[in-house]
Formats: sequence, structure tokens, C-alpha cells
Amino acid sequence: MVLNGYRTFVRAMIALGDFAIFVRQTLLWLFTRRPRRGTIWPTFYQVGVSSLPVVALTGTFIGMVLAVQSFFQFRQIGLETRLGAVINMTLLRELGPVLAATMLAGRVGSAMAAELGTMRVTEQIDALAAMGTNPIHYLVVPRFLACLLLIPTLTVMADFMGIAGGHFYSVDVLGIDVHHYWHNSAKFVTNFDLFVGLFKSVFFGSAIAMVSCYQGFNCSAGAEGVGSASTNSFVYSFVAILVLDLFLGIGLDSIYYTMYPEGASLL
Repeated sequence: MVLNGYRTFVRAMIALGDFAIFVRQTLLWLFTRRPRRGTIWPTFYQVGVSSLPVVALTGTFIGMVLAVQSFFQFRQIGLETRLGAVINMTLLRELGPVLAATMLAGRVGSAMAAELGTMRVTEQIDALAAMGTNPIHYLVVPRFLACLLLIPTLTVMADFMGIAGGHFYSVDVLGIDVHHYWHNSAKFVTNFDLFVGLFKSVFFGSAIAMVSCYQGFNCSAGAEGVGSASTNSFVYSFVAILVLDLFLGIGLDSIYYTMYPEGASLL
């Protein structure tokens, strides 16, 4: 039992070191040579444009779910007009970036891992290296840039649709006064809340791209290996999203309370 645990720990440390080397190589190629348009624009379309419908749909329903779950608790203490502030702040700071990142990890990250894994199994990556093309620069850098640059846009879409869905259900279905709904939102939700969500999303997108591409590049042989790479990319990406969300949230909240000490009393 102890020996098996030791072996598992050693394998984990080796994989972590290998992942760090992979990230370093990607960043070096990112700042050394810009990828060509022919490789980057199709990836941008796949990551950004194709993800907009699912992000918009899920964002809308998340906003309505927040309204449903929060209304009755707030009504018991006579604060149902504060519902807009709670929904919008929660979407901007947490659920918007996490939702967009989760959709990106599930839809795009798994696809990238499966695509690169298939290329590894069929030796296409080895063929690129044999022809003098660096596989990381040709395959990983465009995907990394797409996730890094486009996930803030997806986060904004998730925020907007969630706010619209929460407003629709709160005002049109639950009958909350629209003036107080938006007045309280403007009072408690600040530009810093929007910045927090967008700042987090950049780290989420980077983690998704790195984890998914690493899993695809290190895929084991056979169809089972490709499936495992796709599954592991989503699982590890989601864990990375939650861990990053925790530590970034702690750091950004400490900055906010340092800049605006009165914000602690409002919250």
C-alpha cells in the first residue's frame, strides 16, 4: 500500500514537471514567433463564434435560476427588491466567468484534446516534426491564443444573458418593481465586479488551453487513449478552474477591501 502510494506520488510529480516544461515551451514560442493567420483564424472561430450559442443559452437560464432560488429567501426578510444586486453581482464576479470557462472546457477543451490525441495516435504530430515544423508552435500556440483572448468575450456574453434572464424572471414573472431592481443593482454592483470576472476568465482560458493541449499531446495509444485524454482534459480543467477561482477571489477581494474599505460594510 505504501509502495503504491509512493509510486503514485512520483508519477504525479513527473507529470507536473512535464506539464511545466510544456507550458514553458508554449510561452517561449508565443513570444518568439507569431502564428500564421491560416492556422489561427479557424481556431478563433471554433473557440469563440461556435461557443456563443451555448454560452448565451446557459447564461440566460443561470440568471433565471438565481432569481428563482433567491426570491423566496429574500422575501422572508423583506429584501426582495435587492434581488437584482445579488443576481448581477453573483453573475459578474463568479458565475459568469466560471460558467463560460466550464462551457469552454466541455465543448472546446475536450475537442482539442481529442483532436490532438488522434493526431498523436496516427503519428501526424511526429510527421510535422519530421518536416521541420514545431508541433507546439503550429498546434498549441493558436489554441492557447484563442482561449486566452476570446474567453473574456464569452464571459461578457454569459454575464449579459444572465442579467437579462434574471431581470425577465424577477420583474415579469415575480413582479419585483423594475425601478428598485435596477436602483439596487447600480448601488451595489461596481465596475470592479466586472473587472474581477474578466480578470479571472483570462486565467481560466489559459488553464483550459494548456491542460487540454497537454492531454492531447501525451495521449496513449488507441481509441481508449483518445477517450481518456478527452475526459481527463475536462476533469483537470474544471478542477483548475475551481482552484484558480478560489485563490484569485481571495486575492482580488483583499485588493478591493484595501482600495474601498467601505465596501466591506456594504457587503
